[in-house]
Amino acid sequence: MLITKFETSGGGPQLRKALVDRRATAQYTLASFLDDRVGGSGSKKAVNALRAALEEGKFVEFHEVLYFYQPEESVDGYTDAYLLKLAGEVEGLRSPAFDAAVKSMKYRAFVTASQKAYERAGGTAEPEGPGTPTAVINDKRIPSELGEVLLDGTLFAQLLQQIHTNPLEWEHTTL
Repeated sequence: MLITKFETSGGGPQLRKALVDRRATAQYTLASFLDDRVGGSGSKKAVNALRAALEEGKFVEFHEVLYFYQPEESVDGYTDAYLLKLAGEVEGLRSPAFDAAVKSMKYRAFVTASQKAYERAGGTAEPEGPGTPTAVINDKRIPSELGEVLLDGTLFAQLLQQIHTNPLEWEHTTL
């Protein structure tokens, strides 16, 4: 699964470092399409829990934990109990408000809106969404011929540095 590779050993760790160091900002469009494939609700529950973590200022940390302990895609593994257990791995995340948000699907409207935004991002060519991972930098989508950059942490770090140094010229980079 490419998104897991991006998040665990590709560009994801480099992006998180740039976010923490405030050298970059990111906007995530969270998709929950796996639920339709496996017949469950775990993806929606995970997106809801990530939104609750954002409310607590712990999105980046919780996002990292979710990918590190991600269940197999063929299993509807993100249950409330599992999400709360994983939240316990993030210092300061568990609270009565967070737990209630996870258990009640407090951010259900956000989950639906995020999935629709993901589908719109694919445009008419990809009406079910652009695939994962997809990166858009300064309103320009990384072209598929540079897609391997997303899966190579060193190349992605170089790209982030080039963007930081000269944000309007990233698409002319040679990696």
